[in-house]
Amino acid sequence: SAIQYLAEDPVEYVGSWSAGGNMNTTRYALGGTGVQTAALGISGYNTANVTNVESYDGSTWTEVADVSTARRFGAAGGTYTSAFYAGGNATSPAFSNATEEYDGSSWTAGGNLGTGRRDIAGRGTQTAGIVFGGEEPPFSNKTEEYDGSSWTTGGTLTNGRAALAGTGLQTAALAIAGQGPSPSLTNVTEEYDGSTWTAGGSMNTTRRFLMAGGTQTSTLAFGGVTPSITAVTESYDGTSWTEVNDLATARYGGGGAGPDNTVALAFSGDVPGTGLANTEEWSFPTPPVSNLQEGQLWFNYTSSALKG
Repeated sequence: SAIQYLAEDPVEYVGSWSAGGNMNTTRYALGGTGVQTAALGISGYNTANVTNVESYDGSTWTEVADVSTARRFGAAGGTYTSAFYAGGNATSPAFSNATEEYDGSSWTAGGNLGTGRRDIAGRGTQTAGIVFGGEEPPFSNKTEEYDGSSWTTGGTLTNGRAALAGTGLQTAALAIAGQGPSPSLTNVTEEYDGSTWTAGGSMNTTRRFLMAGGTQTSTLAFGGVTPSITAVTESYDGTSWTEVNDLATARYGGGGAGPDNTVALAFSGDVPGTGLANTEEWSFPTPPVSNLQEGQLWFNYTSSALKG
């Protein structure tokens, strides 16, 4: 094939994390949903469970209406103006089955989960939500689907587990890693088609309490416990996981949001004994003149050099 003539050398087109705005309330074990420029951080833990909810506009976190019941490690889904928060660890009962719905200004009670649990994952929308896994106890393989008013039973996970991450939709969800009875930590990914879970690609780094954002075929997952606290970030294309650039700050139990593996948000979380308020934004730079490819040859006519 013809050798390209380029004014500039091509560069590798890769994503990276950069600093975003700090949350107003330091916490971890919070719910996260939305996209990078319109996200919600819901409830969580800071010496005790908190009811605080904050909204992100791409640069600043703003306090919005509180949830009625303070919980940690619940499951969130939807958008920043139409969200749900379900399950989690509350004061009483410890394994909550409560669901609350947000309309952009206030929270109201929704339908209760069939099984109260904590360390649960979920995604979808307020009127087509999904939650799965968690701890009842024991470790759960249950899936429940939400229609905006009530939860119904869905297909069971192959591997019962808690402290996992979830992305996607009710009919195309992704269950990522987590903790189960055997092994105690897992790198297993499962894909849901609206009725059945099947095996997906395994992560490179086994972990629990990780965060994620995206779809079943385009997800970014980051942080967690390996058992040490990690900053490792991985990208999923619907078949396999690839390690990409690490978070600047290792963390676990934070919030994750984003539409796909090119744009994501990591916020709050914990390092050993220290809660975090900071936010990191994942993005790609402006596309270069040419994306560097393995085996590529080109002639840089500015420097009059043949390169490869």
